[in-house]
Amino acid sequence: MEKTLSARSHAGFTLVELMIVLAVVAILAAVALPAYQQSVRKGRRSDAIDATAAVQQAQERWRSNNTTYADEIADELNLGSSVSKSGYYELSITGATGTGYTLTATAVSGKGQEDDTGCSTLTITVANGSATPSPSGCWSR
Repeated sequence: MEKTLSARSHAGFTLVELMIVLAVVAILAAVALPAYQQSVRKGRRSDAIDATAAVQQAQERWRSNNTTYADEIADELNLGSSVSKSGYYELSITGATGTGYTLTATAVSGKGQEDDTGCSTLTITVANGSATPSPSGCWSR
């Protein structure tokens, strides 16, 4: 029996098939990567939320012994630093009076959190015992 050229079996993938698979993987990665990065940024917001909660509690302790709220985070409130625990946000207090203050958490440049569109600066305004966070869509419930 004579073997013909068409009787041979071929195994494996062709170059075209491999290129199609690579193109599909590249498209999936291009779609998934931005969604993943936004999810990571949203998760890192908890660093700011935890830090602002700690400052609010320290402010209430300070106010129970003083006539006004503190206007310095590190010195007067004894929190050690005005940077959040994981280092993604810088905290500052403005407008401290006997009835309220504004606490701002601003994303630290160079850590990727500054790209958190619309949520790179988180603010809590405390007035007469009521805290109002803004922007409201950035605060987890």
